[in-house]
Amino acid sequence: MVSIGTHQRVDVTDAAASLLRELTAQHGPLMFHQSGGCCDGSSPMCYPVGMFITGPSDVLLGTIEAGVDPSTGSGTEPIEVYMSESQFEYWKYTHLTIDVVPGRGAGFSVEGPTGMRFLIRSRMLSDAELEYFGLGASTLP
Repeated sequence: MVSIGTHQRVDVTDAAASLLRELTAQHGPLMFHQSGGCCDGSSPMCYPVGMFITGPSDVLLGTIEAGVDPSTGSGTEPIEVYMSESQFEYWKYTHLTIDVVPGRGAGFSVEGPTGMRFLIRSRMLSDAELEYFGLGASTLP
């Protein structure tokens, strides 16, 4: 099978990308960690890089691009998204999209004071994505 392009496990909505650009301007480079929650609506935690230390039990799902702020012309570095390994076992067949909605952010997540909170929206991986990530029927023992 010929593969055109690449598949990603994680993406970001335009609204979340806009907030991430604002937060990056305030806090510097950012990262996400999803360490709890079982389904849509779970809240990933957003931290300045270096404020949350990942370890061998964390899985790098990928990076998201927040793009360029049209008013300033400045962009952000790719934002890494991690998940605990134990939780990844439950989520490995899903594609995650980071979105933002009105509400109070959780814990020490940097969006807390903005009146918005990040949340996860999910969908099952497509057959092509399953194959790409080595989870398709042809890769089962």
